[in-house]
Amino acid sequence: MQLDLNLLTALDALLEEGSVTGAAARLHVTAPAMSRSLGRIRKATGDQILVRTGRSMVPTTRALAMRAQVHALVQQAHQLLSAQEELDLEGLDRVFTVRWHDALTAACGTALVTAVHQQAPGVRLRLSAEAGTDTPELRRGEVDLESSSSAPTIPDIRHRLVGRDRLVVAVRPGHPLAEGPLTAERYAAAEHLTVSRRGRLRDQVDDALTTRGLDRRVVAAGPTTAFALQLALDAGLVVTLPEAVTRTARDRLGVVTLALPLPLPDVPLYLLWHQRYDDDRAHTWLRDLATETVRALFTPPTAS
Repeated sequence: MQLDLNLLTALDALLEEGSVTGAAARLHVTAPAMSRSLGRIRKATGDQILVRTGRSMVPTTRALAMRAQVHALVQQAHQLLSAQEELDLEGLDRVFTVRWHDALTAACGTALVTAVHQQAPGVRLRLSAEAGTDTPELRRGEVDLESSSSAPTIPDIRHRLVGRDRLVVAVRPGHPLAEGPLTAERYAAAEHLTVSRRGRLRDQVDDALTTRGLDRRVVAAGPTTAFALQLALDAGLVVTLPEAVTRTARDRLGVVTLALPLPLPDVPLYLLWHQRYDDDRAHTWLRDLATETVRALFTPPTAS
């Protein structure tokens, strides 16, 4: 027998009102129509549900046992199919997974966690490391929000440009590059390290140097920005990073930053999420809050 979920609503009304007439009035249907629904419910359950006692009807033992569960199911169905209610941040209980580049997490991860906890104390953030290869976690719903330096090409992945940054040179205090004008030739002649999760010893800086007939010596590749900055301080190496990342490091670690003597374009930053969350109010709140947090560090994109 095919189950008609409309019968749940009729059953809920019958159990709440205790009569066919009352249930019909509650659901704005005729009494004969409600009687037919009761007949179908009796056939589906194999129980009388309501039995007559004098001039009134009383629920059967099974009806009494299922009344609370039926009412809860009907209420849940209404919540699922009705328009979303206003978001209650104080009562929001949810876990979000945010996968950002480690440089971005170092620059504003603390600010994001603090803001989320202040506005929605029941929300927990899972900050995960950016994967070394392209992964489908966004599409599978395992990651809620991701950072990227390029816009996605997959149609069901949404994106928002939240800032642009420029590359700068970071060295330890007293490094020779900090003395006198920094030229492309002096920059290339120094010993460098790259930041690469895959251990790459070459990046866009090398391509820009090659066009000028220059090559730099990269002696190491570090997996994270924090490691690269510490190595720059300890070993006297040169690391080239987005400027926003180094702002915190200047105060905390004492690194010196210099303008990059190469005409490289600004580095865009995008936030990515799956289209399933477009109308999710809690997710909308999170990505708007993340946007505000990131834009406090990065130069906002200019309107086109």
